[in-house]
Amino acid sequence: MPHHLQNEAAVLTAASQFLNANASGRGRPEAMASLAAETSQLSLNSLDLWERRLRIELWDFKQRTAARRWTIWKKPTAPASWLDLCNGDGFKREDAMRSLADGAPNGFFFALALRRLNDWVPQVRTAARMHLPRMAERSDPEHVAEALWHALPHWMSWGRMKDADRQVLSDLVGMKSIALIFKARIQQATTGPVAQILAQAGRTQVFDEWLGEFSSTAIQPAVRAKAFRFLLDGRMTWLVGRKWVWTDVRWCEGRLEPVLGERPLQHPEPFLTTLKRAIADRSSLVRRVAAEYLIRRLDSIGDEAQSIAMQLASDSCHYIAERCRFALASIHAIEVEKSLRM
Repeated sequence: MPHHLQNEAAVLTAASQFLNANASGRGRPEAMASLAAETSQLSLNSLDLWERRLRIELWDFKQRTAARRWTIWKKPTAPASWLDLCNGDGFKREDAMRSLADGAPNGFFFALALRRLNDWVPQVRTAARMHLPRMAERSDPEHVAEALWHALPHWMSWGRMKDADRQVLSDLVGMKSIALIFKARIQQATTGPVAQILAQAGRTQVFDEWLGEFSSTAIQPAVRAKAFRFLLDGRMTWLVGRKWVWTDVRWCEGRLEPVLGERPLQHPEPFLTTLKRAIADRSSLVRRVAAEYLIRRLDSIGDEAQSIAMQLASDSCHYIAERCRFALASIHAIEVEKSLRM
């Protein structure tokens, strides 16, 4: 059985029990606690699958409990629940976003609420924009951070989102309690698209003051390299989307090119100080960034350019050594040109 389906029976049983309790009004807190316990064990990487399965479960429950023709009284409507965030009825999803007053029971259900920013019904997206901040304030920060951590690498594929929706996500990441959790995760994570998460989280200024720490202490070399790139650039950049660029209209040939957003860092550290720290990094991935910026800023670095290039020209990474030997040749050519002018 695929790993993402291992808990399917337990989750759907808990969902069915909660729906029965919610409809009858008896044992609702206990049923919700059981459902929260089961869904807490699920990977948010399979959220698409689980949303579809729960939507089917809601539909099946509705069919099983549909009133018969000869019923002369109507049961009161069950209150909106966290499961209604993936209801096939857009009115139910909107009602759930507007009426759920308590914090999310776990990261799974907050992730379902977060996905409503990309809902196919405009009114649901509007409700999500209005009520997600309130929901986040009342939820455990760990649950909010978990949902955002899994959403950030993929939110550029959420094609229905508008700028206002993206701003909501950025504001959530910028909440101090959430940002502190992100800081620890960015530093300690050993796998996953953490560098991409850092770039997307960098839309907010909260992370500027921690870039120096990320460049020195993050476990993943890709994260340190990304942090050094931001520091050396003096700006944060992130992927906004992709646009189609024609390369040959006659043959209908083209490619998708990235569209980047950017903003300046609030307190960038001196370029030369950052460059020297990057050169001393244990990872060749980081030292490659240092070599790139050495060549790019060769004219403005000054007298220390040659000593830095000589240090990198003997690097154990062939690519870095070759590029810095080119830098040394460029420095020599500049010096010869200056001497001829004198």
